[in-house]
Amino acid sequence: MTKLSERHNNITEPQTLAMARISRELQAKGIDVISLSIGEPDFDTPDFIKEAAKNAIDNNFSHYTPVPGYLDLREAICTKFKRDNDLIYSPDEIVVSTGAKQSIANVILALIDKDDEVIIPTPYWVSYSEQVKLAEGKVVFIPSTVESNFKISAEQLQNAITPKSKLMIFSTPCNPSGAVYTKAELKAFADVIARHPNLFVISDEIYEHINFIGKHESLAQFETIRNQVITVNGVSKGFAMTGWRIGYIGAPKWIAKACEKMQGQFTSGTSSIAQRAAMAAVLADPSVTHQMCEAFKKRRDLVVSLLKDIPGVKANVPDGAFYVFPDISSYFGKSKDDVHITNSHDLSMYLLHSANVALVSGDAFGDDNCVRFSYATSEEKLKEALKRVKVALALLN
Repeated sequence: MTKLSERHNNITEPQTLAMARISRELQAKGIDVISLSIGEPDFDTPDFIKEAAKNAIDNNFSHYTPVPGYLDLREAICTKFKRDNDLIYSPDEIVVSTGAKQSIANVILALIDKDDEVIIPTPYWVSYSEQVKLAEGKVVFIPSTVESNFKISAEQLQNAITPKSKLMIFSTPCNPSGAVYTKAELKAFADVIARHPNLFVISDEIYEHINFIGKHESLAQFETIRNQVITVNGVSKGFAMTGWRIGYIGAPKWIAKACEKMQGQFTSGTSSIAQRAAMAAVLADPSVTHQMCEAFKKRRDLVVSLLKDIPGVKANVPDGAFYVFPDISSYFGKSKDDVHITNSHDLSMYLLHSANVALVSGDAFGDDNCVRFSYATSEEKLKEALKRVKVALALLN
């Protein structure tokens, strides 16, 4: 019998993708499942971006692309960073990848050796820890709670740093919590990071344009740590371009070159057509994203208000992204018939089969007290989903 590698056996399937797969399987059987599990805008890519892709096809952008991306796209990303984030990068500090997930993987594989420590605040996006495992690093988690709006403090960060700390990974706005760090909070992080010149930080800012509290703030804006920060972004979330698969980094040149080398052995350059579409997106006035952001804010308010009507559920008000991450631990220990709820996975599966609502359990994100609701769907579906959830939870005793 052929044995799979330990590398394979040590990682898990992303629960976000697993729940989406299960939902599709149930829907294929005719079951009316409302899926609130997937992190994907339910909007279509704007027409001006699609036109750029069509023009690229007509103009024969059909050949291999440079590994780090077309030069003019990297120049456009530099323009975007300066315009939106006041970050100064040169084109040789930019690497375009097949989605922000690959961008993050490139950095981790380029920086992390066996037993290097990687600090990850919880809750966190599911792939952070698994990619660290692939690099044979050691994950050090910093917990947060709904009471702290799922944000950690600079003091917690300082206490987590050891001589083996090599990297920190966090997102703002955050998936799964919707937490958004303020400039003052990021400055406090920067003061800590500056005292540890061997510590690098991946600042995942893919949800930049889905921010309900004002201007997005980037960690790399603080000059004292600019050479320690890798800024990750892309077009998937803010421009409803998930299927186009374009992410990118801004990083010190030596890290960018290392990521280019790593990517050259995996995928080489990403899709030529998608890159031309992405250039239209990053050069567009950010106001083109505002209508979608306003729709998400309205849905957030709806979901939070409905969750607050469910006994035993603790939900804060997220400041960005399109998720709510309520604490549902009051239902642990309860049962219905032969179903016993002991953790967030049990509760998610109960709601899937009893309420036909697909969520993602919080253990996938490092917080087993919670579940993730994605509100990237219509208000009608959200109202029906929360109605079903309330009824199903009331049946537990």
